Amino acid sequence: MREQAGNRKRRPCHPAQRCRCRFARAVGPPFGDPTPGPVLAPLARRVTSPGVDLRSALLAILPDERRVVDGESVLDQHGRDLSHHEPRRPDVVVFPESTIEVARVLALASAERIPVVPFGAGTSLEGHVIPIAGGISLSLARMARVVAVRPDELNATVQPGLTRLALNTAAGDHGLFFPVDPGADASLGGMAATNASGTTTVRYGGMRRNVLALEVALADGSVVRTGTRAAKSSAGYDLTSLLIGSEGTLGVITELTVRLYGIPESIVAVRAAFATVEDACEVAATLVATGVAVSRLELVDGPTLRAVNAYKGTAFPETATLFIEVEQTDDDVREMCGTALTYESDSDPTRRARLWEARHHVLHALLASAPGRLHKSTDVCVPVPALAEAIQRARAAIEMRGLEASIVAHAGDGNYHVLFMLDPADPSERERAEALNAEIVEWALARGGTCTGEHGIGMGKLGYLEREHGDLLPLMRGIKALLDPAGILNPGKVFV
Repeated sequence: MREQAGNRKRRPCHPAQRCRCRFARAVGPPFGDPTPGPVLAPLARRVTSPGVDLRSALLAILPDERRVVDGESVLDQHGRDLSHHEPRRPDVVVFPESTIEVARVLALASAERIPVVPFGAGTSLEGHVIPIAGGISLSLARMARVVAVRPDELNATVQPGLTRLALNTAAGDHGLFFPVDPGADASLGGMAATNASGTTTVRYGGMRRNVLALEVALADGSVVRTGTRAAKSSAGYDLTSLLIGSEGTLGVITELTVRLYGIPESIVAVRAAFATVEDACEVAATLVATGVAVSRLELVDGPTLRAVNAYKGTAFPETATLFIEVEQTDDDVREMCGTALTYESDSDPTRRARLWEARHHVLHALLASAPGRLHKSTDVCVPVPALAEAIQRARAAIEMRGLEASIVAHAGDGNYHVLFMLDPADPSERERAEALNAEIVEWALARGGTCTGEHGIGMGKLGYLEREHGDLLPLMRGIKALLDPAGILNPGKVFV
């Protein structure tokens, strides 16, 4: 694949010689120098060099003016995601249709030191796809093909621009499905790049557990494949897991092979309301600990359900409520929810959707309750036994600061979200929300948790990554310098 991308193979260094190649220089001594080298600090860019016009150079690679675009509406679309972070236009958007075209764009960008930001569906929540240094937005929307579905192997190979719902349509013809559900109909390449998870994590895990193999174009235009279609492997370093969650800073995913599962014969949806968050979290922890086959286990707190009732004209109990899906029967769930104030369950698909209605409409309800306000979402993950106290403390702090916010949680894995609704004309509100976010993170870290369970670092949680893994940042920077020595891949994200 290296020859196809127009690069020579590098002759391995002799083990008896002191290696002075760029790979060794990038990594440096074990664990590296804590300060990044000059190649790792490039928010300044060179979009053109003497005698080189960027758009013309890109058109030589993608000879179609519809695939090299600098119109204002397209630049605006690729300069933002679903987050509250300030938009920033790229200089140009390109639409490759093959791995080779991606590799050639990257080779050009590397030679000219032009930033490249991969773009999937734009549904990220921490500014991952915002090109804060300008340059090229590399849209993978035209690489959206199902390469193969293998029912006998329980896996599928897809291009990165394919969305999860499109994959499930293809897999459904074989009685199979792909379980990772972050809520939005995100692209699978983007989901892998951010290690997405969501409501089904309690049973099926996130993207790292469900991606078997990757094809990745590296910054210099070379192409590598990691992993295999085998169910497991002990061969060498797990580079697949390294690239999953790297947020487009180490390479561009051009193909992925994912696990598929059989569609359950029966699914029961449950909605159970409790007097307190503590009661609801205690039941959630018990369900997980006893091994009940729950596939979704979500918590919505009382103030949030109050907003949902106002939005939909419903009369849900305005108290901590668990939304549960269980495969086969809910007998065990019913028994463990003995302290519930109300308990409803149903296996009919239409009525199941109604039981989940309140959970699905949280964001719409919040936006309707605060027209013109800015939506800021954050997440942390704590050990499951600490979830109840984490949510209670967050709610008390929200009210003490006079903020409007919703709290929802993936109660089965300890991941909870605070969704702030902020007045864009009031800087003090944003400052209070940021201060509260910092407190939430610090509390989670002090109890063995993490600053983000599924949103990722992006540009919004740079300082929190240093707080959580400061001792590992030199090693992370060394890996970044090895794979992206010119610093062109999504600069300013994950760390600087």
